[in-house]
Amino acid sequence: MKINTAEFIISNSEVSKCPTERLPEYAFIGRSNVGKSSLINMLTNHKSLAKTSGRPGKTQLINHFKINNNWFLVDLPGYGYARVSKKTKEVFQKFITDYFEKREQMVCAFVLIDIRLEAQAIDLEFLTYLGEYEVPFCIIFTKADKISKTKIDSHVAAYKKKMLANNWEEMPPYFVTSSTEGTGKDSVLHYIDEINQEVFKDLNSF
Repeated sequence: MKINTAEFIISNSEVSKCPTERLPEYAFIGRSNVGKSSLINMLTNHKSLAKTSGRPGKTQLINHFKINNNWFLVDLPGYGYARVSKKTKEVFQKFITDYFEKREQMVCAFVLIDIRLEAQAIDLEFLTYLGEYEVPFCIIFTKADKISKTKIDSHVAAYKKKMLANNWEEMPPYFVTSSTEGTGKDSVLHYIDEINQEVFKDLNSF
């Protein structure tokens, strides 16, 4: 897939105020400071479509971007950032779960995980939540340029081992990416394109 147009549409904190168009949506979410904005900018060929910041936890709204006029990329707040106030965290955690549990247009979530780190409990807990609510998702490992290929393989294997040990039947689809080097871009976009083709075969789905 080639991205020709990427347009910011709306930011809000209520699922009921999300776009009404029946277009497939792909949600991007991960721990704060996982490199989500950089990844979105890399995928869409824009330097500042999603606002990057050195301050973790900056994204605190549901942000919709219309891609090629036929699907939405949704930028969701990061989870697990300690410096956000408890009240604020409760609010955006609620609209995160509302989004995944109520948004019919959402066809796949991409959970971003920093490949440099060993398996983190908070990431595993979030993956378990998605599994329990039967939310379709993939994993995107970020910042692959920061560590060796050997460590990448061992960290992916560790996630697979932990997930299988926690009653997962198999490791979900995953991608290894680097926003700096463009690694994984084609694979992620091809995956989205494949799902879109299936969705649009049955227009009555949307």
